Amino acid sequence: MKSAFAAALYLALVTGANADPDLEPLRQGDMRKLNLHSEPAPVSTAVFTDPDGGEHVLSDWEGKHVLVNFWATWCAPCREEMPALDALQKEFSGENFEVVTIATGRNTVHGIETFFAEEGIEALPVLLDPSQALAREMGVLGLPVTLVLDPEGREIGRLMGDADWNGADARALVEAMLEGGAS
Repeated sequence: MKSAFAAALYLALVTGANADPDLEPLRQGDMRKLNLHSEPAPVSTAVFTDPDGGEHVLSDWEGKHVLVNFWATWCAPCREEMPALDALQKEFSGENFEVVTIATGRNTVHGIETFFAEEGIEALPVLLDPSQALAREMGVLGLPVTLVLDPEGREIGRLMGDADWNGADARALVEAMLEGGAS
């Protein structure tokens, strides 16, 4: 069942066109790598955790636009983009938007917390997918990968690789989503 879900999701993502007419013109700079899907795709219900063992699923953030970033402490491009994701979270988080960072694979809480402290990352959550169940079900084939979820909890876009998430292009995209450009 899980592999069928992953295969269907991957097929939907690969064949998805850049369809949202409101956001398409905003795909500039690093955001050119963002693939906007022609149809929203369902997300996995796989459980991931926080450092205290609390269980979470992506639907916990329904009602908001969400950037879900899959990363790892050993991934240099992931580490490079974390401060930009933190700045984006500081500026836009709230009732309608959230950045959710999920360390996938072998990442220790101590290693994540040390990295966050060294880089001054204060606003991003520490969430863990140690078995990579969520990453596998979401078709994450490399790191970093950032998913864009609409308020209904569906994937509407995906960016593979790192990006300047606090740059003018990313901020314009987030502002447009929050103004109703993607739902």
